[in-house]
Amino acid sequence: MKRDMELVKKILIEIESQESGYAPTNMLIEGYAQEQIHYHSYLMIQAGLIEGIRCTNLSSTSPQAIPRSLTSAGHDFLDAARNEALWNKAMTIVQEKGGAITVAVLSQLLSSLMKNHFDLP
Repeated sequence: MKRDMELVKKILIEIESQESGYAPTNMLIEGYAQEQIHYHSYLMIQAGLIEGIRCTNLSSTSPQAIPRSLTSAGHDFLDAARNEALWNKAMTIVQEKGGAITVAVLSQLLSSLMKNHFDLP
């Protein structure tokens, strides 16, 4: 399964939208299967964007996790990714440069674009 940065962003938005600060149980995101959501949650725990419960077992078809809440790094990433113009610009740059990017580099790219957007040094 390939990592989908759009799904990463959607999971972060879904968690942030909860009043309690906790991810909804049985999170559903239109256009994505539960297995994709759980796999990306697993990756997001590894990247430090969310806290969650790893629940991979012998019958799992891929690594699995259940998201619990955003981390500070997750909030930072989402704050940079929330602006659709900046997100689209970052995704265009990624496509022009080869189509793949790590979470850490995407976070840096979004931060750089955000700084330019606000004319910060």
